[in-house]
Amino acid sequence: MTGFGHDTWWLIAAKAVAVFAFLVLTVLAAILLERKLLGRMQLRWGPNRVGPRGSLQSLADGIKLALKEAIMPVGVDRPVYLLAPIISTIPAITAFAFIPFGPEVSVLGHRTMLQLTDLPVAVLFILALSSIGVYGIVLAGWASGSTYPLLGGVRSTAQVISYEVAMGLSFATVFLYAGTMSTSRIVATQDRVWFVFLLLPSFLVYLVSMVGETNRAPFDLPEAEGELVAGFHTEYSSLPFAMFYLAEYINMTTVSALAATLFFGGWHAPWPLNMWAGANSGWFPLIWFTAKVWTFLFVYFWLRATLPRLRYDQFMALGWKTLIPVSLLWVMIAAVIRTLRNNGLEHWTAVLVIASAVTAVGLLLYLRRPLSGLETRPEEAPEPVAEPAFPTPPLPDKAPTKEGARAS
Repeated sequence: MTGFGHDTWWLIAAKAVAVFAFLVLTVLAAILLERKLLGRMQLRWGPNRVGPRGSLQSLADGIKLALKEAIMPVGVDRPVYLLAPIISTIPAITAFAFIPFGPEVSVLGHRTMLQLTDLPVAVLFILALSSIGVYGIVLAGWASGSTYPLLGGVRSTAQVISYEVAMGLSFATVFLYAGTMSTSRIVATQDRVWFVFLLLPSFLVYLVSMVGETNRAPFDLPEAEGELVAGFHTEYSSLPFAMFYLAEYINMTTVSALAATLFFGGWHAPWPLNMWAGANSGWFPLIWFTAKVWTFLFVYFWLRATLPRLRYDQFMALGWKTLIPVSLLWVMIAAVIRTLRNNGLEHWTAVLVIASAVTAVGLLLYLRRPLSGLETRPEEAPEPVAEPAFPTPPLPDKAPTKEGARAS
């Protein structure tokens, strides 16, 4: 924390521009790579027209959306309708200011951290910013004055509330063993052993929660095209729609970077590269951090290509009946082991790893039932249709009913 607050104004501005450029370029590359991967997984080519092998397709789509005419339906709440995409985009970009990209480096003779800023409660601040972003989705659905966007906004509200509880509980064990909520200090505590090996159940809960938090498949219920046309952004077009699109992919990048920071050592080099003395110094850690972020982005693409969308009752039951109870149980186990460690337990690392593995295996086995195809609703026999008690006119070539004849 002592390395922050001493940079010159131009260095702070340069780092802010660098963070924004990193996010925009990551989004452009992620959209293109996702479409390419989905095409190959579905035995088709994907984008291959604009630019060399379709490499400029994302840029062309962004320019097209920016230049298209914005269509605003009649009856919308105009100020809220225009403000909603901004509310979704700005918190998504701001949250990345607390992510450490690397250690201290030299820039034009000035020593600075490869991180824009940090706070003693940086992780909680990132969680709060992600909670603010859902207001944009809710307000977009409400201000559109249409039924399907409103349903998508309400779904997103319940979805974020449910999965932020599980996500917060997965953070609790990280805070317990790191002794801090600062992102830079959490990375510093993983210089030898990454938390994914010590706190595997927390990572698995976070992995599921971050997909639900960002409304991505198979948890993309607020945008379910088979039920809600396009969900909360059905009535949006042109640049406002592009801002929602940008916010979604920036949120994916942010939660992926947070997963790398909390559980995979942040910018620390993986084994066996960490055996090299210069792997964790200079600008090399930026490469390891970027590779970890893209690994999690690939998981997003893989899930979208392979898993069908869950029913809403399955999705909510997964959060409230599985992830939250398991997270509470694991927090209690981790707290007991931490207390034993404080009381002089020498082999606390081995005990923690064994308890982590057992709890993780139990969680995976427990997830097989609600996520498998065996749990289906029983088919109900159709109820017999009763004869109407009111007079009905006779159909062609049919004799009139007794009630119809009596009425006539």
